[in-house]
Amino acid sequence: MALRPVLAALAIASLLYAALLALLWVGQERLIFLPTPLPQTQSLAREPDVHERFVDVDGARLSVLELRLPDPKGVVFFLHGNAGNLASWFVHADFYRRANYDLVMLDYRGYGKSSGRIESEAQLHADVRAVWQQVAPRYAGRRIVFYGRSLGTGLAAALAAQVQPDLTLLVSPFESMSALARQHYPWVPPALLRYPLRTDERIGRIRTPVLLLHGDRDELVPLAHSLALRERAPGARLVVVPGAGHNDLHQFKPYLDAAAAALGAL
Repeated sequence: MALRPVLAALAIASLLYAALLALLWVGQERLIFLPTPLPQTQSLAREPDVHERFVDVDGARLSVLELRLPDPKGVVFFLHGNAGNLASWFVHADFYRRANYDLVMLDYRGYGKSSGRIESEAQLHADVRAVWQQVAPRYAGRRIVFYGRSLGTGLAAALAAQVQPDLTLLVSPFESMSALARQHYPWVPPALLRYPLRTDERIGRIRTPVLLLHGDRDELVPLAHSLALRERAPGARLVVVPGAGHNDLHQFKPYLDAAAAALGAL
């Protein structure tokens, strides 16, 4: 008889845990992706050499910004992080002008002026490929650079494993979203994650140069993730930026110098 209250409490706790996991399964997009929508009437191209356009994909229309220079050395295809939109990400065009590289950046579904909503990892990869395939013909014979930041590193690594660009820049990369989830939410079963984004499985298949850039004070995606990725791809080069965190890495001179040198060396 004394065990009945204990068993009842355990049963209730188990039901609550199962309900929480079910909510996480259904609504994990709201935890992973933090888009900021923009009105369709808002202009994003505010400089003469920056152009705004849309790319139609299955079930959505993706907003794309492009810096186009008169005679660029190549292009940086930039895949941004999980928050914000092009208005907050496309803000360092001068860096690419100085390097003489065009810059192409897209907003994922639901971000900025892009329509639709993210429903699967396969859909994300397909959208990124679709935009790249429209861009690629313009840069035949020129240098191709894939740049991923945070969430975008998983997408950039997957695309690079297929395309083999001249350089892949992974900034604040995670080993995988699964590994990151285990670190921050150890009570969540890995099988629950529908967006594993296995950078660790893709990076070893990139046969062209890879540069990893990571702040040593990154608490969201600790430096250990880049160290693990370098073990998977011994040819990859890692630049550790002292004092940099996750969101301020681009403000540090060692980061800017390393990125500029890598682009200049191509």
